[in-house]
Amino acid sequence: MGIVITIATIAILGLIGWLIYRAVKGRQVKAHHVTYGIALVTGIFTYGFFLSMNIPQPVKILVSIILGIILIILASYLQRRRQPVKP
Repeated sequence: MGIVITIATIAILGLIGWLIYRAVKGRQVKAHHVTYGIALVTGIFTYGFFLSMNIPQPVKILVSIILGIILIILASYLQRRRQPVKP
């Protein structure tokens, strides 16, 4: 659980640094950027809580693998959908 909290803390500091960097460069910080960052950090904390629960190790591994597969498929679907059409 300690490593997950460390990763989440680094992610929070990275998000804050990225927002400050965008503000200094004069770029817009839109609401969906902030919401996306908060969702990522919340997901890391939730995953850390799940791993610290008192359930059998094989169940944790299986759920982690299934979650990874779902996230990879979702990311590839969203990336394919956003590509511009060449004339």
